[in-house]
Amino acid sequence: MTLTIDVDRWRQHLRRQVDRTPGLVPVAKGNGYGFGLSRLAAEATALGLDTLAVGTPGEAASIKDEFAGDIVIMLPWEPNDPHAVAQARDPRVVVTVSRLTDLEVLANLGGDRIRVLVEVLTSMKRHGLPSEDLQALAAWQEFLQLDGWTIHLPLAGRGNRQEAETLARMARDVADAPVWFSHLSTEDYQAVNAQLGAGRCRLRMGTQLWLGDPGALKTTATVLDVHPVKRGERMGYWQRPSVTDGYVVVVSGGTSNGIGLEAPSAVHTVRQRAISFATGGLEAAGLALSPFTIGGSKRWFVEPPHMQTSLVFLPSKVDPPQVGEEIPVEVRNTIATFDNIVEA
Repeated sequence: MTLTIDVDRWRQHLRRQVDRTPGLVPVAKGNGYGFGLSRLAAEATALGLDTLAVGTPGEAASIKDEFAGDIVIMLPWEPNDPHAVAQARDPRVVVTVSRLTDLEVLANLGGDRIRVLVEVLTSMKRHGLPSEDLQALAAWQEFLQLDGWTIHLPLAGRGNRQEAETLARMARDVADAPVWFSHLSTEDYQAVNAQLGAGRCRLRMGTQLWLGDPGALKTTATVLDVHPVKRGERMGYWQRPSVTDGYVVVVSGGTSNGIGLEAPSAVHTVRQRAISFATGGLEAAGLALSPFTIGGSKRWFVEPPHMQTSLVFLPSKVDPPQVGEEIPVEVRNTIATFDNIVEA
């Protein structure tokens, strides 16, 4: 599979986001949003940004040569992980702390004061100190360098601004330090930043930054083989009979590329539940719709995708593609691995 980047358009989008978001901290974690961590570290450097956020200690270690600024590790610091301990001692690294006991351990590591962001528990209920425990920071603050408070909110646009302001003020009453946010819209962040004092806030941004202009990105798969089949003829690993005349189109891209892997979607209404149930039934029967588009429409999988290829069925009334042709494929960049990344 190939990701083609319209680099001029993409970089214009990146620059607009940076210019309208004072204190922006780019996030580069996991698969690097499909681009790879090294590329994102290089782009952050080109944008002149002073800080880059990653997910894990291993990711921090992997991009130190590509990014010369500060590196924030967003997953909570783990005292039993030797990699986490080693990274905490690096003066360029800022670790996230979400448990009182870990503040004590970090304060007693020895050497220079460890740089920390203290996470405040939000309505996400994932990581962080509950508001009633924030005062306990005072016992260890002189032994640590408090780079700020961090507030990781639910998805933007659902009343986050009020929660952000409330928790930020509560934390700032304990220690007057910058407040770092995740999942605030740019507009809400600008408003909160104005309320708390310009330059006293930072906004971590991943998807909205790197994937915020879908028109700058194009993903395609290569047609590897095309085979005509008759009704009733068996095909694929599982030898399912074809329900009609058509073609088996073999395309690049399988489970190792992220094809067929998808995070569960949020379901809120009765109608959405019905659709989810119907889709689940189709998938259980082996009738899952693929992300590959041929002849203007997405086509059905013949069977679950293989590791590096997929078989899709094309009805006989549609002209088959040629071997070597590139066809559109819809993937989530956050779980996709591309064989080629091309700048256009």
